[in-house]
Amino acid sequence: MNCTIIGIAGGTASGKTTIAKKIHELSQSLGSVVVLRLDDYYKDLSHLTFEERKKYNYDHPSAYDSDLLVKQLMMLKDGIPISRPTYDFVAHNRSQEVKLIEPVNVIIVEGIMIFTIPELRQMFDIKLFVQTPDDLRFIRRLKRDIYERGRSIDSVIDQYLTTVRPMHLEFVEPSKQYADLIIPEGGENKVAIDIIAVKIANILNNHE
Repeated sequence: MNCTIIGIAGGTASGKTTIAKKIHELSQSLGSVVVLRLDDYYKDLSHLTFEERKKYNYDHPSAYDSDLLVKQLMMLKDGIPISRPTYDFVAHNRSQEVKLIEPVNVIIVEGIMIFTIPELRQMFDIKLFVQTPDDLRFIRRLKRDIYERGRSIDSVIDQYLTTVRPMHLEFVEPSKQYADLIIPEGGENKVAIDIIAVKIANILNNHE
C-alpha cells in the first residue's frame, strides 16, 4: 500500500510528542495516520532486577529493539497489521500489553535516537528535528518524570547528568544533520506544524 513514513527526532522533552500529536490531530480527518513512539521499542529487560533496570543506560541507540521497529514498519508498508509493544516507564521495562496497529497511509515515528540508527533512518520519507534549548528541555523532563513516571528529583538529575546529557551530545545533537527540516521551539511552533500538516494533507490527497 502507499505509505509515507515521517520521522520526528530531537532531544528529550524537546516537544517531539507534542508535534506528533498535533500533526496527527490536524491530519487524521483527511486519511489514516498513526503515531509510533520509539520509547515503546525499548528492549525487554526482564532478565535484570528492578534496581539494575533503574541504572540501565536508556539513552544509547543500543537500548532500543530497532530491528523490531524496522521490521514492523516494513510490515505496515506491505499492508500487514502489527502488534506494537508498550513500554512501562514505572517498571523500567516493556509491559505485557501490545496494541494492534492496522496499515495506514501516513506513519509518524518519534524518538530521540531515530536518526542515529542507519537502518531506521533510511525508512523515513520526511525527517524532522525538533530543536529546543537545553534548560527548557531539562525543566520539562524534570516535571514529566516526577509527575507522570514516579521518579524522584534526585533520580531525574542523576540520570540526566550520567546518561541523558552525555548521550545527547554524542548521538542526538549530531543526528540533526540528517533532518530535512529543523523545527525551533518544539510544539509551540504553530507555523511549522501547519506547514507540515499541509504537506501531509497533500500526501493523503495524492493517496486518494
